[in-house]
Amino acid sequence: MEISRQGWLEVAVRGAVVLCAGWLVSSLVAGADRLGPLAPVPDWSALERFQGTITRAEFERLLERVYGPGGAARAFISVGEEGAVVRGEDGRVRLTLRFARSAETAAPVSRYWRAASELGPAPDGKPLDGLRVAIDPGHIGGKWARIEERWFQIGDDAPVMEGDMAMVVARHLRARLEAMGGKVLMVRDRSEPVTRRRPKDLGREAREWLAERGVTRPKQGYSGPEDPAKAATVDWNAELLFYRVSEIRARADKVNRQLRPDVTLCLHFNAEDWGDPARPTLVDANHLHLLLNGRYGADELRYEDQQFDLLLKLLGRSWSEELAISKAVADSMARVTGLPPYTYAGGNAIRAGGNPYLWVRNLLANRLYQCPVIYVEPYVMNSRDAYARVQAGDYDGVREIRGKKRESIFREYARGVAEGLAAYCRAARAGTNVR
Repeated sequence: MEISRQGWLEVAVRGAVVLCAGWLVSSLVAGADRLGPLAPVPDWSALERFQGTITRAEFERLLERVYGPGGAARAFISVGEEGAVVRGEDGRVRLTLRFARSAETAAPVSRYWRAASELGPAPDGKPLDGLRVAIDPGHIGGKWARIEERWFQIGDDAPVMEGDMAMVVARHLRARLEAMGGKVLMVRDRSEPVTRRRPKDLGREAREWLAERGVTRPKQGYSGPEDPAKAATVDWNAELLFYRVSEIRARADKVNRQLRPDVTLCLHFNAEDWGDPARPTLVDANHLHLLLNGRYGADELRYEDQQFDLLLKLLGRSWSEELAISKAVADSMARVTGLPPYTYAGGNAIRAGGNPYLWVRNLLANRLYQCPVIYVEPYVMNSRDAYARVQAGDYDGVREIRGKKRESIFREYARGVAEGLAAYCRAARAGTNVR
């Protein structure tokens, strides 16, 4: 489950504390060239490789329809006939991007990933042959699940821990993808962080972050998940920076520098507000959606690192592949799970591709991973239906659960994703128009 976005909409505790974009922005953007917590200073020269790779029409289409709708990027990007100029808040030019005169004369895009259509025809029964697929099981789980606030328990039932559940799905998915010829790379393969930093290492950064929000004399600790004052403590903010920022940045470094896949599958479970994790509330709602990167808000784009990330995603041209695969996976997941689409009520997400299951939203993971990212959010963990299936555990075949014969929820999830990716690859590698 990834309810948050840096820059930021951070739903940090279900039903308890919401660190919303307006509060953070009002306190963090005073002055020029602000960076998000733990963000490195961008190397703008890294975008020089995109000179002459995109036409003005394509640049404006992606900027206005996907990444910065509603003119969100106008404060720092000026678009002219020949190119675009990127400036900091002080007016200093960071990048002058030269447009290609036409799509036919555009230089090739330099990137580490390949579209499925670039791999050529696939052998029979191996639609993923040669495709490098990274699987990123969401969150961490294990002993970290409580800190992540991705844990709840009802009575003596087994605790629900999203990070562990995502790992079960990942292992089934890996087997399916490998059987279809895919080269599968695990972003994590156990319930331990990828980042080497721990909450105890982030005390200074937590204090600085609190100070920028006007909390100059914070308390060190808090009493537990329901402590109403926890958002103003050093320990809670250090934990938040650990699992929500440092961990995701470490995974992005691994994906972009080491694994270098053609596509990354981010596996999550969704949830509604469950209140006290020791006395959670079960709900009737159960739904599915997928998230694509985009819809950067003007408030988010006051941060230099987010400006850079937007341009790297836009110029890397992952959008069309990301959208096409997400459509195929959404169709497969809807068919396999029978779940209705989730609908965002706020303004932090926009619909994508005319598909009711696809939404565009700016999350740290789908922003930092430079390849196409398929970010899947099925099932409401604390829905009555999903909860019963989680408690049934992982099993072969089918069992009767709540009056219906059901496949294991973990295997159903893996099958839906695998069949969707396979369907896309078959069509793309056969030359069928799947955009």
